[in-house]
Amino acid sequence: MPSSVIAAMNYYPSSSTLRITFVSGTIYDYSDVPEKVFNKMKAFTSKGTFFNRNIKGKYHFEKVK
Repeated sequence: MPSSVIAAMNYYPSSSTLRITFVSGTIYDYSDVPEKVFNKMKAFTSKGTFFNRNIKGKYHFEKVK
């Protein structure tokens, strides 16, 4: 999953939480993200583009680190 912006992403189905770790080391949890959105993001060529179009500004988030 090489990305110039996103270092890692994890999905927690029990809480529908998507955790994004950015290359900068900053970590955010996005709430109420459907699993199908996570699966589409995994399959999308550009993780950063998908994030900007489909996650950022659409789901409540909390900074973890």
